[in-house]
Amino acid sequence: MNAAAPNALARALRGFFADHLPRVRGSSPHTVLSYRDSLVLFLRFVAARRARSVSQLDLDDLGPAEVLDFLQHLETDRHNLVATRNVRLAALHAFFRYCATEDPAHVEHCQRVLAVPFKRTRARPIEYFDYAEIEAVLASVDRTTPDGRRDYALLATMFNTGARVQEIVTLCVGDLQLATLPQVRLYGKGRKERLCPLWPQTAELLRALLAERGRDVPPDQPFFRNHRGGRLTRFGVRYLLAKYCARAKVARPTLGGKRLHPHSMRHSTAVHLLRAGVDITTISHWLGHASVTTTNRYASVDLDMKRKAIEQARPTDFASGAALWRTDASILEWLEGL
Repeated sequence: MNAAAPNALARALRGFFADHLPRVRGSSPHTVLSYRDSLVLFLRFVAARRARSVSQLDLDDLGPAEVLDFLQHLETDRHNLVATRNVRLAALHAFFRYCATEDPAHVEHCQRVLAVPFKRTRARPIEYFDYAEIEAVLASVDRTTPDGRRDYALLATMFNTGARVQEIVTLCVGDLQLATLPQVRLYGKGRKERLCPLWPQTAELLRALLAERGRDVPPDQPFFRNHRGGRLTRFGVRYLLAKYCARAKVARPTLGGKRLHPHSMRHSTAVHLLRAGVDITTISHWLGHASVTTTNRYASVDLDMKRKAIEQARPTDFASGAALWRTDASILEWLEGL
């Protein structure tokens, strides 16, 4: 018995993920996975609401009403923030924009979905580690163990570079130059590359960590590894930072009153550089911002800078194929296998 021919939705999913995102748009693996997760959540939601299997859904089943119900479900049932809601909607918009260009018969339908607006969100105050809190977090790491030495170097590198957590976990051995003029090559949003200087103390930590792995480590190997030798994950980094923040609260109770996460370390780098008198344009390049406008928000977050003259900052004194679409599994497993 022949497999059922793929319908418009199945064809669109395959073209979007297998060709359009990686080959036409040059999207990063992180973007592809983020879009995939959004589409999987949406398809499962609609299938459950219609009491169908995912394989029975077609493009016409995914209209603006379903999108709006899905977005409400994210906020009400999954307790997602508005920012997460908008990220999911951006993925759906990208998919339906592709569908409209690939099949003119669906243009009007796709345009109705694309008319679903993003939800306005109130900007939260930027949370960051002050200098004493950074020192307390680093001091809480037990550096007598291999994991502790890795974690100390990881946190120090995050503070030095202001790297996004995804940039840190994808860092390879060959991305670092640790001899003269130490620097690291980071791969940011949209596959944009940038070089970031390393403080001598940070470079020494990274050299020591690399030396523990012996000589001639292949350049494509992950620099920060988990227990299995693979890359640390974004969630792993979040867990480690939360663990050390909890320890450091004893010495720095102010940590308990903040909503801190890996991106807070990036904010801290920006504020630290600003306090050091580094100009906004340089900070923008340092952080890999697409626009200086994004960086300008840091100029208003530090109350200390409004009350007193800028102090000369210094780095923390670190110590040395063909798809079958007959079943739910065939569609969802293909997406999850990307």
